[in-house]
Amino acid sequence: MSKKYNSISIVGSQWGDEGKGKITNYLSKNIDMVVRYQGGNNAGHSIVIKEKRYTLHSIPSGIFDPNIRNIMSNGMVINPIALLKELSILKKQGIDKYQLFISDRAHIVMPYHILLDEIYENSKGKDKIGTTKKGIGPAYTDKSSRIGIRFVDFLDDELFKKILKNNIKNKNKIFKSYGEMEISFNKIYNQYKKIRNEIEHMIVDTSIMVYEALENGEKVLFEGAQGVLLCLDHGTFPFVTSSSPTSSSIPVNVGIPIHMINKSLGIVKAYSTRVGTGGFPTEFNNKISDFIRNVGNEYGTTTGRPRRVGWFDACLVRHAARVSGFTDITITLLDVLTGLDTLKIATSYIINNKETKYVPASRKDFNEAKPVYVELKGWKKDISNVKSFDELPLNAKKYLKAIEKHVGVKISQLSVGPEKNQTIDINEMFNNKGKNDK
Repeated sequence: MSKKYNSISIVGSQWGDEGKGKITNYLSKNIDMVVRYQGGNNAGHSIVIKEKRYTLHSIPSGIFDPNIRNIMSNGMVINPIALLKELSILKKQGIDKYQLFISDRAHIVMPYHILLDEIYENSKGKDKIGTTKKGIGPAYTDKSSRIGIRFVDFLDDELFKKILKNNIKNKNKIFKSYGEMEISFNKIYNQYKKIRNEIEHMIVDTSIMVYEALENGEKVLFEGAQGVLLCLDHGTFPFVTSSSPTSSSIPVNVGIPIHMINKSLGIVKAYSTRVGTGGFPTEFNNKISDFIRNVGNEYGTTTGRPRRVGWFDACLVRHAARVSGFTDITITLLDVLTGLDTLKIATSYIINNKETKYVPASRKDFNEAKPVYVELKGWKKDISNVKSFDELPLNAKKYLKAIEKHVGVKISQLSVGPEKNQTIDINEMFNNKGKNDK
């Protein structure tokens, strides 16, 4: 019989903002390691601990426990200036004892990436993607073009100088063509030389750390940013991010074999939201969407932008479950729907007069997709203090069972509020105890 590893991937099942940070933080009790496996500081997690709200952008959600090793893997692109700022904010909030490690193979987001991101986005006019302009896309572009700067290159001063000079020379040609100011090599080099002194002790081969932790039976959480529908390959292209948030991407993004991923937990918001542009079949705008937005605090963690609101879309979540391999799902923000008379679940689309249960690759077809709904009755009882599935109102149970039926994956957890104790376990997540279990 093959070895069972103590590992879970936490994956957003929609367009991000599903509450991954809260669930990662909840599951991190007695955990040994949290691994962030893709994206950069274009993501945002809001985590509430004892009624105090913390915001993370690139740092793994295990940072609040000094016993947990937090890994920023090779699949990320990391802005060291933003990272130090994030750590500084956490220190002011009393979080100053932690274990944080940066992969020596991860790529660095440089100042010119941020400038390029803004230039490219502004040049698209009405066809803007809705990027956060954090330089993530251009950094991944340089990685694919094999001209990016990795943290291991950053540690080698002569090599760093050489790559940086070549990149700035080439980027300045682009800036000039757009009528922008050129950037200074000396200014950036001197700035980053100081930064290197502050972070070089964190830079290691994290692939070995993760592999050995799993081999030793430790509990490891893999934490993604954004959601599956923002995956570069399987998302609603071109309105996507520049990496893959799916569980399928973890082995490459972390440097471990695929068989070490034991469970894939899809984090599923009890309704749908989206930030930025792109198709959104179940979107609606009325008093009910305003109610959901305000009660659910549906504003971007990184940008502050109001999120678009829609009914639950089972087609999207089924798609996410298939391409990411969900073994379980967690339903979050169920409490936000309390008080609504009627709830809807999209079970299929009508596209070109034909019914389909699948998400089309064509952006035109997706934009024109008309959802086919099942309607369910809502509930009035406050569920924010409910401690078990059995305590839920009958209509809330029916709503959850309908989601489980139409998605085709078992619900293993419910979240009925932002605090850790507002989480209901239905199935056990880990196989056995890890190193930090009491």
